[in-house]
Amino acid sequence: MEVPTVSLVIPPSNSIPAEPPKIISAKMLAESASLTSAIPSAYYFSEDSYELADPNDPEFQLPAIDFSLLTSDSPDQRSKMLHELANICRDWGCFLVTNHGVTESLKQAMIEAADRFFNLTEEEKHNIAKKYEADPTQIRYGTSYNARSEKVRLWRDFIKLRLHPDFPTLNENDGYSEVAMKYSKKTREIATELVEAISESLGLDPNHIYKALDLDSGVQFLLANYYPPCPQPELAMGLSHHTDQCLITILTDNDVSGLQVLHNHKWVTVTSTPKTFLVILADQMQIVTNGKYKSAMHRGRVNKEAKRISLASLHGPSFETLVTPSPELVEREGKAPLYRSIKYREYVELQHRSRMDLKCALDQILI
Repeated sequence: MEVPTVSLVIPPSNSIPAEPPKIISAKMLAESASLTSAIPSAYYFSEDSYELADPNDPEFQLPAIDFSLLTSDSPDQRSKMLHELANICRDWGCFLVTNHGVTESLKQAMIEAADRFFNLTEEEKHNIAKKYEADPTQIRYGTSYNARSEKVRLWRDFIKLRLHPDFPTLNENDGYSEVAMKYSKKTREIATELVEAISESLGLDPNHIYKALDLDSGVQFLLANYYPPCPQPELAMGLSHHTDQCLITILTDNDVSGLQVLHNHKWVTVTSTPKTFLVILADQMQIVTNGKYKSAMHRGRVNKEAKRISLASLHGPSFETLVTPSPELVEREGKAPLYRSIKYREYVELQHRSRMDLKCALDQILI
């Protein structure tokens, strides 16, 4: 998989601001009195191998799927949408979803709950995560990606909760867990329908991928990202280029744009639109389809004017599931498997190491 080139931005030495005292979060830095017009050099980040797409170029118009037609009882409507879905998954690996049935009030409640969490004190946020430190896959709160070992920090804070099969409680009085449970149930229903439709679009039984990856026991995470306003957004990065490690991601935000997807060697800015989800195919989808459907490369940019809160509902196999290219697809296509079989837990660990080394995990399991 081709990935963007990352380089460090090194301005003249007299323009590099002094490093701040120990900063626990990007939000704390953004709100600190010491931050005026220049960010610390620890946040200088540049990806310069691909240019931005022209938003008026039809080639770079992000495709959309009408979920109500995809799940229609009309065979003709469904057949047409499945054909469109197949082309989109092959060419883009991501698409917008409309008429999905999740109310704006539920989405807004989840955004507001995330905002309340990020407005807690640093001590309160870390104490919540500390309750589950014996199993950090339950809850993880932090800043950047891995601030302890990174050479360059990302302009974001995050909280990641595992919502299925086990559901942790942050604080029984804050309302976060309650609304997260309702939100995750709805997004899980959408993900299940989409995975079934994707199976059908491949000419397979609707339950093929679902059963092959044992998604009944699969993991679901809710990742909330907080990107504070940045005085120098051209120098900083909210979330560097990556593909998701799971099977499928359902994404929304607080109607502040910032996500970009890589398509035909150009970055396409996704315009945030109310009542719409962005669906991103992830690495396990590329593996199980033997490369027929691709995992979409994407990144998060920041801006000067407004905070951005994004919610990513990440759906994947259970950690002990052995993921392999579908034998049915391999036989039908007459192609050899492109990827070796790997347990999902091992892949997650591989991807974590690969991101720290700026490598692509999928490339490392190619046969």
